[in-house]
Amino acid sequence: MRILVCNDDGITAPGLRALVEVAQEFGEVIVVAPDKPQSGMGHAISIGVPLRLYPSREFGDIPAWACSGTPADCVKLATGVLGEKPDLLLSGINHGANFSISVFYSGTLSAAIEGAFEGIPSLGISLLDYSREADFTAAQAIVRELILLVQAHPFPAHVPLNVNIPKLPLSEIKGIRLTRQAKGRFVEQFEERIDPYGQPYYWMVGRFESQDAGPDTDLWALERGYVSVCPLKIDLTAYEQLNHWAVLER
Repeated sequence: MRILVCNDDGITAPGLRALVEVAQEFGEVIVVAPDKPQSGMGHAISIGVPLRLYPSREFGDIPAWACSGTPADCVKLATGVLGEKPDLLLSGINHGANFSISVFYSGTLSAAIEGAFEGIPSLGISLLDYSREADFTAAQAIVRELILLVQAHPFPAHVPLNVNIPKLPLSEIKGIRLTRQAKGRFVEQFEERIDPYGQPYYWMVGRFESQDAGPDTDLWALERGYVSVCPLKIDLTAYEQLNHWAVLER
């Protein structure tokens, strides 16, 4: 296979290196990743500013480029400028979770969703460990298993997969579950601080608040030691609401 590897933590992130190590076991790898961290960028793209690609030797002989833009930009440049049409796109391994409503904010998933736009089977992979010194050994084993599963039982190319891996040794991970997004929200607070010039600025903090006790959600699976694999839809239309204004049809 030809495998495109991207992320949102930047081209020097340990999680990206861990993912590249696994990907090269399955075929020819190309890496296009942001030149700096892009966490929380969602599906932003760069408009009105130049985009640059810098060749990188971060992975030895593996072709790699650092991109000045967002994760979605990385995929666009890989396909539109470098002329890559990979058989598989892997985004990650993200340092931290991307379950529930996080899919709307995640740069990791934006790369996978952009791949799905292009008809490329795509996985966005996250490990529930925010530390830069995180141990990716178990996550690498899970990625190997998932690649084999995707090869044997492929999803439609327009269905990206949101993969979240619990922070556990491999021996303690109970298995892989197909899940749905848990309903929830982030409860934000903004800490006011003062910069060296005496001017106020704000630092966003907060917590995730679950609103879903269902047994088939990504959150449910992760809390019980399972890997969550949530198939995503690109079409956000609420079809059940299309007859809500039936009066318009009179």
